[in-house]
Amino acid sequence: MITQRRFDELAAKHNTPGAVVGVLTGDEVHQLATGVLHVGTGAATAVDSLFQIGSITKPYTATMLMRLVEQGRVGLETRVVEVLPDFRVADPQASEHVTMRHLLTHTSGIAGDFVHDTGRGDDTLARYVAACADLPQEHPLGSTMSYSNTGYNIAGRVIEVLTGLVWDEALRTLVLDPLGAGHTWTLPEDVLRFSAAMGHTLSPDTGRPVPASVWIPGFRSDGPCGNISASAADILAFARLHMSDPRLAVMREPQVAVPSPLVDHWGLGWNLWTWDGHPVFGHSGDTMGGQSAQLRVVPDKDVAMVLLTNIGDSTEFQEELLGQLLRELCDIEVPPRPSPPAEPVRIDDLGRFVGIYERSDARVDITLDDERSALRLRHAVSGIMADFDAPFEFGLTPVSDTMFVGRESDTARWKAVVFDDDYIYVGIRVYARNRAARP
Repeated sequence: MITQRRFDELAAKHNTPGAVVGVLTGDEVHQLATGVLHVGTGAATAVDSLFQIGSITKPYTATMLMRLVEQGRVGLETRVVEVLPDFRVADPQASEHVTMRHLLTHTSGIAGDFVHDTGRGDDTLARYVAACADLPQEHPLGSTMSYSNTGYNIAGRVIEVLTGLVWDEALRTLVLDPLGAGHTWTLPEDVLRFSAAMGHTLSPDTGRPVPASVWIPGFRSDGPCGNISASAADILAFARLHMSDPRLAVMREPQVAVPSPLVDHWGLGWNLWTWDGHPVFGHSGDTMGGQSAQLRVVPDKDVAMVLLTNIGDSTEFQEELLGQLLRELCDIEVPPRPSPPAEPVRIDDLGRFVGIYERSDARVDITLDDERSALRLRHAVSGIMADFDAPFEFGLTPVSDTMFVGRESDTARWKAVVFDDDYIYVGIRVYARNRAARP
């Protein structure tokens, strides 16, 4: 088990102002806190402090929908228009045929990062779904997967209509109250009653954490895809529910293979892996508020672990800490991220990959370098997310005939890029080749 000294050292090593780690082994919960909630105030982190958990919210929304499936109020093959008769997106076929399963497995193809502030009222999700009417498809319905915040917000509106409750209240009724989860909240006025973490980013000049000037919540219209704030113990109670309730086991059944090496399969709300022969499920969450979280569950070992941090990108901290815990508690070695192979992979026709690949809010340009011997990638985001995701560019090194890796600097993490016919996958998002455009 991680000691307090080791946890403090890892947080300092990875420039993390404050963090909480929680581990569930059987019925025992072990927790440690380190650092401060805000570097300006010096308020100490406590084990029951609330952190924004970002997209770990998605399994909560999926669980809510599955509770309604259990009650016979909806089915996974139920079409969205059967619950929301006015639902429309730009593609008529998707409008008519997208199902609950498509929403939960990121296979709807509907533009996945539609960030749209519809205010703080109880009609926020109804207005959000109405605003989806012009959203394009990033791939045909059901043809592949691409990570979709939009799909989960639509699912949240389905839950509202079926229950007659706003999403926040349905969450408490269907999931949180049965768990006794009193340290899990969605609205800032509730979160700020507790010891709550403030987000930070790393200064490009000093490399030190810089706090956000204010506590930044997500838009209420993004609640179902990413607006929960919670304590480590409450998240572990949610993990225990999924290890103990056989009615929820279906959520851990593989639904779609993920082309990216970051995840093996997607279940119903969960990321799924098989590591050293053990099934593992979980999710990660990064927020615009400068916080990040990671949850990993190993059901055959009766172990769950969560790391909550108040820094915008804690991937290396998460990988080192959770990797150690998985080795010690589960005898699992997490596969390393893809990196350049020891022996170079030769690809004779790199030109076939050159092109412009697009999604509704982002563009990837793949070009040949000056010597025409290697590929380069440039990625840029448009719209509201451009304020949070800076453009990046790097050279690509082949790992196989279709997978490449690249990184922005000698100290940055390697990122995997996968080519698949007319698509490119950067992480877990798909970009379609624009055959009409010239790079």
